[in-house]
Amino acid sequence: MTAVAARPRLFALTWPLLLELLLGIGIGVIGTALAARLSDDSGAAFGLANQVFATLFILFRIIGAGVSVAVTQALGAGRRDQADAVARAVVGASTWLGLMGAAVALIAAGPLLGVVNAPPEVAPLAGTLLQALAPALLMDAWNASMASVMRAHLRSRDALAVVIAIQVVTLAVALLAMPHLGLVGYALACTCGRAVGLALHILLWRARLNLRLQGSDWWRLVRAPLATVLHIGIPGAAENIAWRLAFMTSLAAVAQLGAHSLATHAYTMQFLYVILMFSLAIGFAVEILVGHLVGAGELHAAHRLVRRALALGFVVALLVAGAFALAGPWLLARFTADPEIIALGATLLWWTVLLEPGRTFNLVVINALRATGDARYPVMAGAASMVVVLAGGSWFLGVYLGWGLVGVWIAYAADEWIRGLLMWRRWATLGWLPHARSAHRKLRRAKLG
Repeated sequence: MTAVAARPRLFALTWPLLLELLLGIGIGVIGTALAARLSDDSGAAFGLANQVFATLFILFRIIGAGVSVAVTQALGAGRRDQADAVARAVVGASTWLGLMGAAVALIAAGPLLGVVNAPPEVAPLAGTLLQALAPALLMDAWNASMASVMRAHLRSRDALAVVIAIQVVTLAVALLAMPHLGLVGYALACTCGRAVGLALHILLWRARLNLRLQGSDWWRLVRAPLATVLHIGIPGAAENIAWRLAFMTSLAAVAQLGAHSLATHAYTMQFLYVILMFSLAIGFAVEILVGHLVGAGELHAAHRLVRRALALGFVVALLVAGAFALAGPWLLARFTADPEIIALGATLLWWTVLLEPGRTFNLVVINALRATGDARYPVMAGAASMVVVLAGGSWFLGVYLGWGLVGVWIAYAADEWIRGLLMWRRWATLGWLPHARSAHRKLRRAKLG
């Protein structure tokens, strides 16, 4: 594999990933809009429950952050047998992690919402929704791992087809169920959609990858392949967990500002998620390609690829964030008629124009560092910023100084830029190179052996 061959493949991998991510977030936006039609309290509960749901989803990053790297490096080195062993092993690990996440959602929904200071009028609605989402959480564990394996095999279009099917089913059931069942109808829709996705992944593994899962694959924990995954996955999950905990702390600060601010935050975050999907798609594509290049020993090509991808992500982030800021009042009016929410949300979208370019460094470079095997640096270097700037800054600026949601957004932007520049420094000074060389040597020795 050469740099010339990799250049067109960046776009070929990015556009299905982008559509996949946008479809996923699109259902969240539609769900928020449907919930908001019930009431602003329901809209706030929907946003709060989904944030807690996303926090529980980080459990799957313990293997999800490592499976793509382990499979792509093995494929790049010509070790299909090792790639298949990893794929089978992560299915069993996903079962146990999914059951753990579902159990937490069922048993601890109330305490979890208490941690983020859910207002009394919002907490019961959010708790019921979170508990009803427990089955979907289990199936998410399987779908996320199986989709990562598909993408690592460069089958991003097939993964996109599965996401389209999931979201079509989810939307259809949500439109039918939510008017009658409220927020629980959305949980039912998510469960139905993810069940369809799981069935399609099983079929595609057989048809595209020639991988047929045995009964024992669904529950066995195989040490050797999982050790490779966990070497990348545990630090990757730790970085995600640290960020998510800091973000949940900021969300608790927002909740302290009241249900009105919480609803504004929930609506504006839907657009923020859409904006970051563009850079995130580039980051995921970079991770896949860098993993293949590292496995093949093409480290100079990997370095050039990341520099190009970062420049592209930076420009895209500015353009997309600017477009959403310009359309902010019109977009927010689709969620609520409250003029104060619309005005404040529009202001936050302009602050997002500053925030998103800084986030691009994290979304692109952290994925590249992880793909080389340099997984510990992001969490070690960024932990202080997450705690002090993201979590502490949200409380200090938003609550203590009384700047409200604008203060929270300033804290978000400062944290992304600080961590992003630290990640870029690591990549530009080649701090990742020893990890990449070590991974390539290990795969080469295993192949020769």
